[in-house]
Amino acid sequence: MPRTLRFLPRSILSLATLALTFTVQAAEPAKPTAYQGDAARGQPIAATVCAACHGPDGNSPLSANPKLAGQHAAYLLKQMQNFKANGAAAPERVSAIMNGMIAAFTEEQMKDFAAYFAAQKQTGGEAKNRATVELGQKLYRAGDASKGLPACAGCHGPTGAGLPAQYPRIAGQFTEYTEAQLKTFRTSERANDPNKMMRMIAVKMTDAEISAVADYIAGLH
Repeated sequence: MPRTLRFLPRSILSLATLALTFTVQAAEPAKPTAYQGDAARGQPIAATVCAACHGPDGNSPLSANPKLAGQHAAYLLKQMQNFKANGAAAPERVSAIMNGMIAAFTEEQMKDFAAYFAAQKQTGGEAKNRATVELGQKLYRAGDASKGLPACAGCHGPTGAGLPAQYPRIAGQFTEYTEAQLKTFRTSERANDPNKMMRMIAVKMTDAEISAVADYIAGLH
């Protein structure tokens, strides 16, 4: 210890040490916080560029395209990131339309879109096939233990609300869209599910089971 500090009273020495610590910390550059997305900034583009396929508020007018309104922002962002090619590498999720649409947008803009659509209210859907609603409900809530098929509710929740940053909201989604996605997971045409989770589930399902559970999901709220 320097001679000038050695004989200072202990209280003064402690204050000097504390002041030095604050000085060092203040000199360190502040760590940037992650950009969370701005719904207001995302609205003008999302409500125009995205509107033709997904509707101006994320409620698609076409059952072949998903409803984005009310979807978790983290999930929406992941899908956009997966649609976008990374340099020479092929995009993780392949779509003739979406790969081209998302190519021009930055990470910040994608976060803005995600924030905007997540803040919108989804219009309700409904189950249309009364003949299969019992099968759809059974598969959704209990799965089928005889072939190792887990319940959809285990990840997506009893009402289909999902879990932010982990599992998407599926309640109220178009039957046709959910059915198509389950079938592309089954054939591995869609392969951006973490740990092949959805592919391992869909491969155990028949066409009839996929149709039944997709229709049941459409009626969840």
